[in-house]
Amino acid sequence: MKVLNVVHLLDAVTGGGTAERTFQLSRFFAKSGVACSVLTMDIGISRERLNRLQGVAVIAIPAISRRFPLPLINPFRLVSLVRQADVIHLMNHWTALNVFVYWTCRALGRPYAVCPAGALQIYGRTVFLKKAYNWIVGRRLIRNADACIAITQAETRDFLDHGVDTRRIHIIPNGIDPEDFSEDISPDELTDFRKRHGLGNQPVILFMGRLNPIKGPDLLLEAFISISKIFPTHRLVFVGPDNGLYQSLKKTVDAAHLEERIHFLGYLAGRGKACAYRMADVLVIPSRQEAMSIVVLEAGICGTPVLATDRCGLGDLAAEGVVRLVEPTPEAISKGLLELLRHPAEMRETGVRLKQSVFENYLWQTQAQHHLRVFQEMATSGR
Repeated sequence: MKVLNVVHLLDAVTGGGTAERTFQLSRFFAKSGVACSVLTMDIGISRERLNRLQGVAVIAIPAISRRFPLPLINPFRLVSLVRQADVIHLMNHWTALNVFVYWTCRALGRPYAVCPAGALQIYGRTVFLKKAYNWIVGRRLIRNADACIAITQAETRDFLDHGVDTRRIHIIPNGIDPEDFSEDISPDELTDFRKRHGLGNQPVILFMGRLNPIKGPDLLLEAFISISKIFPTHRLVFVGPDNGLYQSLKKTVDAAHLEERIHFLGYLAGRGKACAYRMADVLVIPSRQEAMSIVVLEAGICGTPVLATDRCGLGDLAAEGVVRLVEPTPEAISKGLLELLRHPAEMRETGVRLKQSVFENYLWQTQAQHHLRVFQEMATSGR
């Protein structure tokens, strides 16, 4: 089978969850013997990331703008890429690249699947542009898809609202590759990590993600400030690239006189990222809106307990009792932290059970096979 994955950003720093999902699925498609290609834009992709895509053909095309990326691709080349693929897999929703590929699929009668990864809901900035996009092409792009892949059960409602037949909706959650979070990190390496970032031996509350309003770091910061005197030794560590909120967060930290206890480490990858998870007492995911947070699986594979908002698509994990959910407000997050931190033994046990659940249900190898079964059905049945 030949699969063409389409994602507007493949860069780990700026691409977010859709970039990681495409990256990991492409790796495991190739390991399964699938001829996999990725069509993306050449914004920020590192050589290290490309080297890890062994057996995957990456077609990175230039873009006119970074704010509203418009791909510059030869239409004859696009026709050739789509014609050669048995199945085309579109990630995300609000992208011009998806539109061009969709029009080409329709013109050539090629089967395609869509995975918006929670993006169908109109949220955040550019509401008018998103409504116009849906009116012009977005709703038809979703409605005409041969298969619609939801990351959570809740996301199926978004597809139904776009007029998709229930029989074409498939639920395939995010996953994790255990090899990305090595178990061989020694106590000495964790000590060096803490020393390098000035964290001492104090307990750590961790945030992992972009410093962006939708991710809610400001909610967590306000919650931490409210409990900082109750837990005077705890530190709050933000790991992730700035996406517009750093200066505002830093001003709040300075005003609260907590510069010695709140740290911004920037973007981490590889062993640095694994060290951050393994030295943390608890990870907090304070998102205002998210399909299914991948960082919960990263924390889980490291055995780190998780507190998250009820907007992160983690209902299944919460039902298992391995993740604690709260409302996306500073008051609810601070209350949740108080309850967890006051019972450290129970909190650590939750992390152990979360790790077991992740290994049993959320590995990329398994999720890739689920995708391939859907794609095989699409390829054999035709449009």
